[in-house]
Amino acid sequence: MAQQEITMPKMGESVMEATITKWVKNEGDYVKVDETIVEIATDKVDSEVPSPFEGYLVKKLYKEGDVVQVGKPFAILSTEKTESVSISPTTSSPNGEVKKTEPVTTSSVSTSTDQSTASTSTEKSSKFFSPLVKNIAKQEGIPLAELEKIEGTGLHGRVTKADVLNYLEKRTSGQVATQKDIQIVEKEFPKTEQKASTTAATSSIEIKRPAVPIYPGDEIIEMDRMRKIIADHMVMSKHVSPHVTSFVEADVTNVVLWREKIKKQFEKRENQKITYTPIFIECIVKAIKDFPMINISVDETQTKIIKRKNINIGMAAALPSGNLIVPVIKNADEKNLIGLTKAVNDLAQRARENKLLPDEIQGGTFTLTNVGNFGNVMGTPIINQPQVAILATGTIRKKPAVIETPQGDMIAIRHMMFLSLSYDHRVVDGSLGGSFLRRVADYLEAWDINREI
Repeated sequence: MAQQEITMPKMGESVMEATITKWVKNEGDYVKVDETIVEIATDKVDSEVPSPFEGYLVKKLYKEGDVVQVGKPFAILSTEKTESVSISPTTSSPNGEVKKTEPVTTSSVSTSTDQSTASTSTEKSSKFFSPLVKNIAKQEGIPLAELEKIEGTGLHGRVTKADVLNYLEKRTSGQVATQKDIQIVEKEFPKTEQKASTTAATSSIEIKRPAVPIYPGDEIIEMDRMRKIIADHMVMSKHVSPHVTSFVEADVTNVVLWREKIKKQFEKRENQKITYTPIFIECIVKAIKDFPMINISVDETQTKIIKRKNINIGMAAALPSGNLIVPVIKNADEKNLIGLTKAVNDLAQRARENKLLPDEIQGGTFTLTNVGNFGNVMGTPIINQPQVAILATGTIRKKPAVIETPQGDMIAIRHMMFLSLSYDHRVVDGSLGGSFLRRVADYLEAWDINREI
């Protein structure tokens, strides 16, 4: 008739004691392996203690509210309900700790779980996992290697019950790669490509979309083909590139005044209306020549950078249907302002009429989007893959600004505009992205108000 002591498990290097907050089982109750027997609390975490043995709870050594030292027994289990408890007389210390006056005569104490527990419990780990976390991992089939990858929100990064449950929810929806998925990828990819295996493992997992309820009165609108393509492209871009966005505010007063001065003459002579877009593109092209590493792409293996020879500027255009298309001005650096204006107007017009050729929406190396057309001050655009950067121009507004003059600083009404650059942080660091964006603003601010057309 074996008896087993259940001891207070270790819950971390700095946790030396725990308070019993609730007995889940009463004396005389039958307890299964890994079944919760008591709830405890420490100064860092609340937890449940599962039984490492099977049997009847024949003796509680502490009552609710008592403090138990780590490693000390707090309950006795027996294989038979009627078995007498052969423990030594005890006395309680002021903090509730049981002190034994002579050795215990029960069988040896073990803090590990039954031999039938999963590898999560039996394998050694450099990280601490509470018995509750181990029990959940065992029930859900999470191996130790996978459990160690779960990011903990507890003290010193400890994995809590909530962390495991949150991970399981993502795991079920396919948002995280399981150990099995990673093993499949490692088997598929040669050892020489181990650097890319982690990325491949995560990117190979299909992200399952959540179920969307439909309520009374809701209208269901079928996406057209173009909208489906845009949606897939946007999701893919965010999945492929870590996006970072930088902002600058530019004083474009000279640009505004110059355009107002020449627009009628320009339209009369060229039979074309000049907008701000070709001006923006000219400044972008100049900045790309100064910072050519913004005009690049990353190959599929993520190990090579492709530096583009040509500067092909895509210009995002909104269509009457509400969709978006990006026609491309090829070799924009070979065109003057008049040539850029004609190209912009031609592509924009044929985009609205759905008359663009397939080649005219391909081959872009950098994209411009003008969110100011919709009255927006700024935006954080999504990169048009396989490019590594996209620039958004905001609406131009009159604002009081400090300007420097030979006579000293003064406040004046200026035409101000925000520029925002989203870039791929795999290959474009803040220094390059920020410097490039600032250079575009510098070219706009330095616009010659007396420039001839």
